[in-house]
Amino acid sequence: MQKDGLITLYRPVGPKELKKIEESGFKRFPKRLAEQPVFYPVMNEEYAIQIARDWNVPASGSGFVTKFNLPESYLSKFEVQNVGGALHNELWVPAEELEEFNDHIVGNIEVTRSFYAG
Repeated sequence: MQKDGLITLYRPVGPKELKKIEESGFKRFPKRLAEQPVFYPVMNEEYAIQIARDWNVPASGSGFVTKFNLPESYLSKFEVQNVGGALHNELWVPAEELEEFNDHIVGNIEVTRSFYAG
């Protein structure tokens, strides 16, 4: 989704990542762990819902969808990667570029959906 030169992206997260986002004042995503060389926001909410509900909930008991905006001019440096069906498009941001990525977030990171086990 685009508006005013901004692109809206989504990120499915578990409770630990959400806590770190909250601690940043809903401004930044946390650093990647050593075994996570890529940060991958997704291009649509439906895909983010699938991951939060079907992966995060079984893994941690809850899953959340976050939504945030970045300038199209900055995001154009990343290629859209398709990792499955027509909905499964995401950006692959190298972990070492995550701080710069965070610096380009316009406004706050919003939680749009929450899923819980049970």
